[in-house]
Amino acid sequence: MPTTEVSTARPASRLPGAEKASRAPKQRTFEQANRRLKWAMLAPALLFVGLMIVFPLAFTLDLSLTDAFGAVNADKAHIGLRNFTDALGDTRRFWPAARRTLVFTVGAVVLETVLGLALAMLMRKPFRGMRWVRTILIIPLLTTPVAIGILWLLILDPTNGIANHLLAAVGMPRQEFLGSVSQSLPTLMLIDVWQWTPMMTLLLLAGLSTLPEEPEEAALVDGANSWQRFRHVILPMLGPTLATALVLRAVDALKTFDILYATKGAGGGSDFEVETLNVYAYGLTFDYQEYGLAAAVLVLFTLFIIGVVVLLRRRGGRKNA
Repeated sequence: MPTTEVSTARPASRLPGAEKASRAPKQRTFEQANRRLKWAMLAPALLFVGLMIVFPLAFTLDLSLTDAFGAVNADKAHIGLRNFTDALGDTRRFWPAARRTLVFTVGAVVLETVLGLALAMLMRKPFRGMRWVRTILIIPLLTTPVAIGILWLLILDPTNGIANHLLAAVGMPRQEFLGSVSQSLPTLMLIDVWQWTPMMTLLLLAGLSTLPEEPEEAALVDGANSWQRFRHVILPMLGPTLATALVLRAVDALKTFDILYATKGAGGGSDFEVETLNVYAYGLTFDYQEYGLAAAVLVLFTLFIIGVVVLLRRRGGRKNA
């Protein structure tokens, strides 16, 4: 009697591979739609930010190529790179201002980083009154730079300031501080350190709180002392946070203007002793109405800032590699 074989093959549509193949186009379609929706939602904000960045940069670059003087909307002619050559050839104001900008930035940021890291290490472990210490620590960050400048002008006044009274009380000679050509820039660097060290402390403290404890405990078991654990374990792990904090603070220090202008006025003092590129560009714009030259200085300053950021990022990348 003939037998009928019953096929056990599953329909093609019910095979696992077929099910995956049928789901794949739907999944891709959903991902594409989701991606388009994401960019559609972000487009207004990106357009606004782009216009706020691109338009001022384009306007400044165009203005730097003109002989604009007296008024921004006055008739002006394009003169090519003459403003840039004039600025780069100015050994009386431009290059000394660039040097002061670099000295101020490097000195302040290095001190703020060292002190901020030391304070972060001290505050790493909980202790009694830690909440009050953190509250007091952020007070300088809550004060505007102009108010800080006026405050320190009163404290460091050569005649009636409390700083010289304290120096006299311990038998030290009185200092001119902001009234001295040679002491003004170091004094302002210390004021900047007083204001911004708390920010570095908080950034590094946040980085320290995310570090794993196992490597440090293993080093402790191996007999490493406190300095060895910090140098060979904590500092390498903290490298990315430290590099980010350095870049943020360096860029901010390069742009310092308020406190310099509030304490020393136009020109950065009688002998331009604290005139940085920011103060120099401000003076060219509002004191001398040399808008074309001022725009060229700002373009050069922007390129200088970009160069510093790239250098710091590359150095940070090599250390973290």
